[in-house]
Amino acid sequence: MQKKSIDMTSGPLFSNIIRFTIPIILTGLLQLLFNAADLVVLGQFCGSDSVGAVGSTGSLINLLVNLFMGLSVGAGVTVAQGLGSGREEEVSRTVHTALPVAAISGAMLTVLGFFLAPALLGWMSVPTEYMALSTLYVQIYFLGMVPQMVYNFGAAILRAAGDTKSPLLFLLFAGVLNVGLNVLFVTAFRMDVAGVALATSLSQTLSAVLVVWALARRTDGCRFMWRRMCICRVPLLRMVRIGVPAGIQGSLFSISNVLIQSTINGFGPAVVSGFAAGGNIEGFAYVMMNSFHQSAMNFAGQNVGAGRYDRVRKVIRTSLLCVAVAGVLFGTLIWALAEPLLGLYITDSTKAIEYGVIRLTVTCLPYFLCGLMEVSSGVVRGMGASLLPMLLTVLTVCVFRVAWVWWVFPLSPTPAFLFVSYPVTWGLNFLAQTGIYAVLIRRRLRRPKPTET
Repeated sequence: MQKKSIDMTSGPLFSNIIRFTIPIILTGLLQLLFNAADLVVLGQFCGSDSVGAVGSTGSLINLLVNLFMGLSVGAGVTVAQGLGSGREEEVSRTVHTALPVAAISGAMLTVLGFFLAPALLGWMSVPTEYMALSTLYVQIYFLGMVPQMVYNFGAAILRAAGDTKSPLLFLLFAGVLNVGLNVLFVTAFRMDVAGVALATSLSQTLSAVLVVWALARRTDGCRFMWRRMCICRVPLLRMVRIGVPAGIQGSLFSISNVLIQSTINGFGPAVVSGFAAGGNIEGFAYVMMNSFHQSAMNFAGQNVGAGRYDRVRKVIRTSLLCVAVAGVLFGTLIWALAEPLLGLYITDSTKAIEYGVIRLTVTCLPYFLCGLMEVSSGVVRGMGASLLPMLLTVLTVCVFRVAWVWWVFPLSPTPAFLFVSYPVTWGLNFLAQTGIYAVLIRRRLRRPKPTET
């Protein structure tokens, strides 16, 4: 076993899950801090219009990126199950398939994002005063999609192998570069949103180089060698089977969020800026919830590969407890500090800050529900199921949010009531995912353990 890796199939679960999760949390928080630095630099030197222009693009970027990011989930689950069962050659083929797939996915995203940005932003009803800046930001941002995909696929492989520290260090290096380039491009070169987007693309290139370097230095089945790079049919099909439903689920999430964002855009610039800043702050809470999702998925995946279904039951119980406590504490902390935090982003509009506080009040206090949803779906996906969870997510989250916008929201057409749909759908999806888990675990417990070879 690699020195940095955590043994997921034996030993104490609680301490191993915490050790595994903390670097993922720190990685996500660093990523958000660096993303927040983008908006803070813009807010301090360019004004709230630039903040709103960048903030209004988030749902669109997620819509396009999530469709391909699901494949990295498929790669991670396939690697985790292969490592758990000791199938080193299968793991190696997965690694050498995943990285070229990542590069191809990134190239496709670059083309889609660059050419479709104006039409999609128009469809989202981005305010006219933001349109030129938003379009420019998205087009330059998507030029960095190849390295972003390579980093995300590589990081998923390292985490599946139990190494969460390397992605954290790589993001730290790339993030420091991102902040430095932000200040240089925005303050010295007066590039506004174009400078922020260019800095992001360049820093993502550094993180991609570092993650490939880390994989090349491994000594287990996750070791990457350039001469073995190819697209192998069997691991590709497994990645697609698990990853495509996950990607579609993420994109459908984003479609419902795009609809909500387009509704928010109709309230005017102050609401858009306030909710954009609030959404960025809310992202810090989501990082913690999603980190437990990744832990639960990888722990479940390796234990399923090892045939240790009794341990999978302990994984979901421990992870649900951890994420519920973290969600309550962190969500409450963000809510309590909402106004001063928003003041870091917005310096020229008290009205925008008021709207940001409204969003954080509605979403952050019940954020533990989001964590419960994330962990339950992570365990189910780690067990190899993907299609049924996707279908139930479409019903309990995406369809419900669309129905809320069309039929419930008109009863009280305020920004606050629009976002009530978030905690409601988190709770519904958690119940659906735990139902799937209960069925899956009963079936798996009836199977005999795989024999040692």
